[in-house]
Amino acid sequence: MEAKTGRSELTRAAILDTALLMAAAEGLESLTIGELAKRLGMSKSGVFSRVGSREALQAAVIEEYDRRFLQDVFVPAMREPRGLPRLNAITRLWLKRVQEVEMRTGCIYCAGAFEFDDREGPLRDLLLDGVMRWRATLRRTVIQAIDAGHLRADTDVEQLVFEIDGIFIALMRDARFLRDPRAAERAWKAYERLVAAHLTAPPASES
Repeated sequence: MEAKTGRSELTRAAILDTALLMAAAEGLESLTIGELAKRLGMSKSGVFSRVGSREALQAAVIEEYDRRFLQDVFVPAMREPRGLPRLNAITRLWLKRVQEVEMRTGCIYCAGAFEFDDREGPLRDLLLDGVMRWRATLRRTVIQAIDAGHLRADTDVEQLVFEIDGIFIALMRDARFLRDPRAAERAWKAYERLVAAHLTAPPASES
């Protein structure tokens, strides 16, 4: 029984791996049980028994993308001290993930935002929840940097979060659509310049 369960979990993982690639490259609406079964060399019933309906499959893909994103970016960044060191770590790890994953496959957060921007329903709500939770993480980290004295007390938190997030949206367009090989380098420079504008002034040297 345990061996059967293990095989089932491995199969589900393979299904989600393939579905994630499909969704990132072709959009969440490209996901169908039939097409996924064809690409995996499985029966439709075999796919259905592990992920359920098409809507359940789409939801599972969004949830798995959220999980992997947080595991790659948020979890290791928490090892850094609160404040600017943690914000810098989040940005570096986010950039690393973009270079290793999203530049190659596409970003479900970015693509999904355009795919579902004018559509209502549970998938839009699920995508929105993931994006807003990530924005809340950035907001909390920026506030901690202000509280730690790393960033100026008059920093506009919402504006800074908006601009950091915007850097990565621009990065995805330039890297994938414009195919700019220096897109990641430009993104990091933009982040450094942005943060530098909000740093607290160093204490005046004593004469």
